[in-house]
Parts: sequence; C-alpha cells; structure tokens
Amino acid sequence: MEYVSRVPRPPLDGLIDDLYYLEGAAPYARLTLPPMPGGFLIVNLGAPFRIRAGTDIETAEYADGCVVTVPTRALEFGYPPRTRSVGVHFKSWGLAPFLPMPAAELCDRPVTVEQVWGRPATAELRDRLATADGPHEMLTLLEEELMGRLCETAGLGLVRHTSRVIAATSGAVAIGDLTVAAGVSSTHLAQRFKELIGVTPKRLARTHRFAATVLAINPAGPIDWGDLAGGAGYFDQAHFGHEFREFTGLTPTRYVEVRRRFLSEHPGHALDGWPLPAD
Repeated sequence: MEYVSRVPRPPLDGLIDDLYYLEGAAPYARLTLPPMPGGFLIVNLGAPFRIRAGTDIETAEYADGCVVTVPTRALEFGYPPRTRSVGVHFKSWGLAPFLPMPAAELCDRPVTVEQVWGRPATAELRDRLATADGPHEMLTLLEEELMGRLCETAGLGLVRHTSRVIAATSGAVAIGDLTVAAGVSSTHLAQRFKELIGVTPKRLARTHRFAATVLAINPAGPIDWGDLAGGAGYFDQAHFGHEFREFTGLTPTRYVEVRRRFLSEHPGHALDGWPLPAD
C-alpha cells in the first residue's frame, strides 16, 4: 500500500496535522479505528467504502468520501479489494472553518463530502484529483481546495488555545482551571467546544489521555497495566479498563493481542500505527 503524507503550508498548518494520499489493498477487509482527538476528511477516488459508527448504527456506504469530527467511539471501516483516496487529518479544532454546520451535529455521525461541500463542488474536486499527475499534485490540489474554503470562525481562538493546553498535558489538566485561565464560564466553554469540535472539553481531555496511553504501549514487550494506568492518571486499573472498553470495545489485553496480530501479519505496513483488524 502506498502512503504519501505532508504538512500543508500556513495558515493551514495551524488547523491540519497532514494531508495524505493512500492507494492499494487494505491489510484487512474491515478495520476498527479507535477514537483520536482529531477529525478527518477523506475524498474517495476508488470503489465505495463502508463505515459503521457504533454497534447500534447501521453500516453506511460512502462513494465520494466522508467527513468525521472528533469521535467518542470506535469506527469500523469496510474496504473494497483496492482503495484509493486523498485525505486530511485535522487538529482537534481544525475542521470547524470548513464546516457549514455546528460540529456537534456530526458527532459520531460520519457524513459524505457532498453533504458538507455540495454535489457539484465535490464532483469537480474528485474529477480534478482523479486526473492529476501523481500523489504530490493531488495533495497540492487538495491544499488549494482547502485554502479556498478557509473562513473566519467565531470562537476559534478560544477553542484552539484551550485544546492546545489539553493536548500538552495529555488530557490531565483540570477543566475548571481551563475556564478560569480563559476567563469564561464552564458553560460557555463547553458550548464553544461542541460547536467547533463536537465534544466538550472534558470529553476531549479523556480522548487525549486514552490516545496518549495507547500510543505508549509497546505490544512487542511485557506490559505492566497497573503502572501504565497510574502513569496516565487513571484512578486505578479498573477505571483504565472501563475507559479502554468504552473507547475500543476491547479489553486492554485483547487490544494488545489484536495489535500483535496486525504487526505479525503485516510488518511495516503503512497503516500499522492505529487501525485494528475488525475480522
């Protein structure tokens, strides 16, 4: 599988972690993506893929691509035999300037790119991407599209600053301290977060803590779950296990078993850092 990634130019780099191109056979027909503290956009250029956003939601097909705000639970992706797409990994607050609706409306509800940017504009963008001369030109076209859609967003400065503090502490900061430092009420801060990110500051902090903890796990070696949970600021190992199951649907030990399976069956794969086999 070919994966090409790059950081966009300013001012997009203040909103986006990277732009990427992906093509090839997925390592598994179905992949589970645990929640991360950022949204993403995929412009699909191949056969449709499918997404299931929770066990209580029906699987939906996405032909033109999808837009996903900061999730609160794992997403299941179903891939065709070969996939081809370009996409954007946004910072927690980064998707807001490109949405015509409050982010809270999309929380755990992936939508198509057409639903966000309209059918004519989406079709034109996909046509230009499909005829581009290679991945780097495709990423340049996507960057230009984003630059053209960038708009002023009320409250973004407050949400960006507060989100950066949450990220810098891996979610360990007290939310009350954030409101005091920002000079706003907890209600106002929560409303702004839900409008621009889709979740409250408390929920974003939980996601940051979970993501930082999971990324610190070395599946190739022994794991002291008690030390890991304590170092991440969880009350105890039971609290850690409960959070883990809520975010992934798996126990911590089962997660490591599945992660080891991926690394064993597809060593060095472009997608081996976060998705998990769902089969």
